[in-house]
Amino acid sequence: MKVGYSYLKQQFANIDPYLGDIKKLILSEDLTLGKPVGEFEESFSKLTGIPYAIGVSSGTDALILSLKILGIGPGDEVITTPNTFIATVGAIAMTGARPVFVDNNAEHTIDVSKIEAAITKRTKAIMPVHLSGTPADMPAIMKIAKRHSLRVVEDAAQAILASIDGKHVGSWGDAAGFSLHPLKNLNVWGDGGLIVTRSKELYKKLRLFRNHGLVNRDEVEFFGHNCRLDSLHAVIGNRLIKEAHIITNKRIEYAGQFDEAFKSLPEITIPPRRKGVKRVYHTYVIHAQRRDALLKYLMQKGIEAKVHYPIPLHLQKAAKYLGYKNGDFPVCEAHCRNIITLPVHQHLTKGQMDYMIDCVYNFYKS
Repeated sequence: MKVGYSYLKQQFANIDPYLGDIKKLILSEDLTLGKPVGEFEESFSKLTGIPYAIGVSSGTDALILSLKILGIGPGDEVITTPNTFIATVGAIAMTGARPVFVDNNAEHTIDVSKIEAAITKRTKAIMPVHLSGTPADMPAIMKIAKRHSLRVVEDAAQAILASIDGKHVGSWGDAAGFSLHPLKNLNVWGDGGLIVTRSKELYKKLRLFRNHGLVNRDEVEFFGHNCRLDSLHAVIGNRLIKEAHIITNKRIEYAGQFDEAFKSLPEITIPPRRKGVKRVYHTYVIHAQRRDALLKYLMQKGIEAKVHYPIPLHLQKAAKYLGYKNGDFPVCEAHCRNIITLPVHQHLTKGQMDYMIDCVYNFYKS
């Protein structure tokens, strides 16, 4: 049996409604920051309960623009975790600021107990990552930020509809960045992103910042970027956002089935599931003994398992200038040696779910 990681063919099997929407867009000639963008921003705001949403060209740009508009730049330091996708740290570097790493915890998010030890006189912000759709401990992070007068930009790229005690991620810090990459839970036909904020002042600045700083066609308030969400992508998002809760609930359901199946398997360790936290499982990540052999076995069985991520950021060539070395963040490094990701998307069948579980059990019995 084949179990693919990508689900885009199934998700867009009935493509005609989307093509009809695109045809209407083309005929309207409203192709740049058009009406669909505003509609999508409003829908996303309602979806998350966060008052302001700004469509941008990618999740990475969402982070870069948020940091820059908050005044983060050369000479500053931003604290984050090395267990994340490269875009988190790349966004910090693109502002000219220096990334400062703190080890992660058993949930794969930043270890809040180690943040204050990393704060220096140059520290200006914290960028927690809601990795795989698991919220970082935002109440604790916000207390630290308040004590030290630090800005907080949440990397919520993988965490649409994730929450803590009913409060959506992205609503805790000064701003947050979401990704609409094709394999995200809510996606568009290409790259896209959103910035959310509770600050009307930041909202007004960010709307200008993503579009050259233009107040109108002929007047520029300040120099900015060209990081707009395309109207074409917004058209896709406007149709798909109606399914956001269905998609999320199905992923949560399947992750629960995996958790129940693997909890009695001694070779598998499931990350802690904190009470009051809604995880949305952009990826389903567990710890596996003999990880590399299991990965090879599953691939041979037609299951497209993956590793997110095998090399921690502080050991990447791009981060060499930061001066970190092997052993600096032992929890993250240990995780990178034994984590494995199983497909958990909403288009899986019961047969595929049972097959994946059976294959994992059969591997450890052999």
